[in-house]
Amino acid sequence: MSHTRTQVFAHLGTPTAPLYRRIMNVFMANKRRFVVHLRPEDVAEALRGDGGEPVGQEQVDGALSSLREWGNLRADPDTGRVTTVEDFYRARFLYQLSKDGEAAERALEVFERELGRRGELQAVALEDIRVRLHALARVDGRSPDPAIVHNLLLEIMSRLDSLAANAIAFMGGLQRTIDLHDIEEEAFLAYKDRLISYLERFVSELVVKSFDIADKIRGLTEIDDLLRLAAAREAADVAPGGNDEPGHVLETKLAEWRDRWSGLRSWFVGDRVRPCQADLLRTRARQAIPDLLATISVLHERRAGRSDRSTDFRTLARWFAQCPTDAEAHRLWRAAFGLTSARHLTVEAEPAEDVSGTISWLEAPQAEISVRLRATGSYARRGAPSKVVDRSRQREQLAAFVAAEREQAELARKRLATGRTVLLSEIGELDPAEFRLLLRLLREALALGPGEVRTRTADGALEIRMRPVDGYAEIRTEAGVLRGPDYEVVITDVTKPREVTADGGRAT
Repeated sequence: MSHTRTQVFAHLGTPTAPLYRRIMNVFMANKRRFVVHLRPEDVAEALRGDGGEPVGQEQVDGALSSLREWGNLRADPDTGRVTTVEDFYRARFLYQLSKDGEAAERALEVFERELGRRGELQAVALEDIRVRLHALARVDGRSPDPAIVHNLLLEIMSRLDSLAANAIAFMGGLQRTIDLHDIEEEAFLAYKDRLISYLERFVSELVVKSFDIADKIRGLTEIDDLLRLAAAREAADVAPGGNDEPGHVLETKLAEWRDRWSGLRSWFVGDRVRPCQADLLRTRARQAIPDLLATISVLHERRAGRSDRSTDFRTLARWFAQCPTDAEAHRLWRAAFGLTSARHLTVEAEPAEDVSGTISWLEAPQAEISVRLRATGSYARRGAPSKVVDRSRQREQLAAFVAAEREQAELARKRLATGRTVLLSEIGELDPAEFRLLLRLLREALALGPGEVRTRTADGALEIRMRPVDGYAEIRTEAGVLRGPDYEVVITDVTKPREVTADGGRAT
């Protein structure tokens, strides 16, 4: 985007930005009433009635001139009220929104609307999508009316866009509510019951409606023909011009409708590897309920006066900020954490000189006291000394156990970390050490989410790459059989150098 185009936003960074925004709102309001041209006096009169601060005519004239220079407004000579030669030569203008200025205002309206959007879980939108898919299924396979098909598809996509946007906004706001970022504790406790009921109602609606919607989507066998009807109806209204041929316009519109339908399908139809968006939304909404209950429990604990470490640290931080000097801060540190030398944990020393009882403990010299004297009141230890236990045999057994365990782990790494692509279903039977290693690697990879993943173990010794494939895998062990989706797996030991192939390259 050129610098000239972005100048239409220049008025937002000026000290008088509120005045510019009021003037542009006047032009947008008159544009909606089909009033195109406004004189400076009309703008000033509209500003006097909008409830803002009073503005003089000279300020309005200067603001209109600046907006014209930035490209927000267009000025045309005003010759409608010329009665004398002096009036003709005096600069009078009629102002109207420029194309760039109107686009900037619409962008700002969208920006402010999105910032103020609370978001909602639209169970009604699910019902609307379900009803329109039923209607679309009734025209599938017959000679459908293009207007009916087009309108049904437009309504389905419009409701899906609204459902997705509002769900994202609501779940983001809900997380901030759970974290108590955008809401006071009193307000949160006041409406928690309604919020939990709201989530439970939406989850129940989503479970029922999404199943029916997914079933109808799978049942539309001739959807491509219906999408072509909608694309042809839109292509017929495209204005002539440019180098696009009618056939190319139709294919472009058809590609757009196929993308929209693919988005609808991914929202409600999924599989084991790639769950649909409706399932993910249902999972997140369900998880929000115990999160809300946990937040409520924390708030109740705070009110009951239980120890809250975060509150204690915030109070302590406030005390540190209020310390007038560094010396006072150091005193507070010693009093809070007690991280000073333990004077009784010292070796035996000569008795200290007699100190008067009137001297403060803080000013008196250090008194080195034996631990035994402080604990029992006596220097001598009663009874016979403890015998030294010989632990050499236990150490040998422990060393042998560690060596055997290390050997088993090394054999398991040699068995699995081959650097070659294999299917989980082809791995075969594993011993306990190999199975534990494989489970650890699968846990590291599957924690990254669905789809193709690549990661390393925490010690950086092994690298695993996984890609989901069709089918199921069975891995047999002494403890039983592990069954699950099949994957292509590549496990590589990155601590060892790669083998050099015959052509001078390195084996993968």
